[in-house]
Amino acid sequence: MLERKIESNNFYRRNELNKNNKQIYMIHLAILLFGSAGVIGKYVSVSALIVTLWRVVTSAIFLFALIKIKKIDYKIANRKDLKFFIIAGIVMAIHWTSFMHAIQVSSVAIGTITFATFPLYVTFLEPFFFEEKLKFRNIIEALLIIVGVLITIPEFSLGNSTTQGVLWGILGSFTYAILSLMNRKLTSKYVGVTVCFYEQLVAAIILLPSAFILKPVISGQEMILLTVLGVICTAVAHTLFVSGLKTVKVQTASIISGMEPVYATFLAFIFLGNAPSIKEVIGGIVILTVTIYSSLRSGKELKSEK
Repeated sequence: MLERKIESNNFYRRNELNKNNKQIYMIHLAILLFGSAGVIGKYVSVSALIVTLWRVVTSAIFLFALIKIKKIDYKIANRKDLKFFIIAGIVMAIHWTSFMHAIQVSSVAIGTITFATFPLYVTFLEPFFFEEKLKFRNIIEALLIIVGVLITIPEFSLGNSTTQGVLWGILGSFTYAILSLMNRKLTSKYVGVTVCFYEQLVAAIILLPSAFILKPVISGQEMILLTVLGVICTAVAHTLFVSGLKTVKVQTASIISGMEPVYATFLAFIFLGNAPSIKEVIGGIVILTVTIYSSLRSGKELKSEK
């Protein structure tokens, strides 16, 4: 009986560890897709508001179709949760608009690098959201990410495009930290697809007036790119990321998200011909080292806890 119990416990631990590792890989794939969004944003000429609007509209339509096909329950349990979804959708609209604007006024590298500062906000906010103990090593990891970010930024000068990109990127990173923490709460009650659908639906409603105010002219090629941005880089990527938060802590997911500037810079070099500078390469190495270490340690921690 004792041997069977030990074998059963070992099987449970392996199963939980494999599940956690799978969701870590899901988050990595989501970050890669998020990184490609900035490259698409540089290809199109319309404003960040319109890019974000088209992104959330196409994504919401795709997710709703997926919900219907898979017969996923998407009912909201109560008014409190409805208010939470509305707030999350508003935060999402601010995040994606500011992130895309940061890229458009500066570069893919600057936009994604400054966005990578959000682990610092998560590290200090998560204990208040979930009453969890703030670990010293989480602070060190977040600070190392910031060091990597600072290495890649050439200079700060008020009034130039780089500074504007940095400021918009920081706004995007702060709102993304809040959104990630809200998503962790929502995924404890709803599946990832449902969470993403409602957030993007609210964001679409919030941003809809911009279409009538700006009256953008979108070419056929830009429409295709924006649709790819909405379906692949948003609906699929965001669902993967939110679903991964079921077992992966937001602190860990935020550190993994530090990979985004690395992915984005590489994709910008391939598709836009924007070669990274030596400083960007060094900063990317720092970010990559920390994220890999954090990913591996997350799996080991879950195994020891079980």
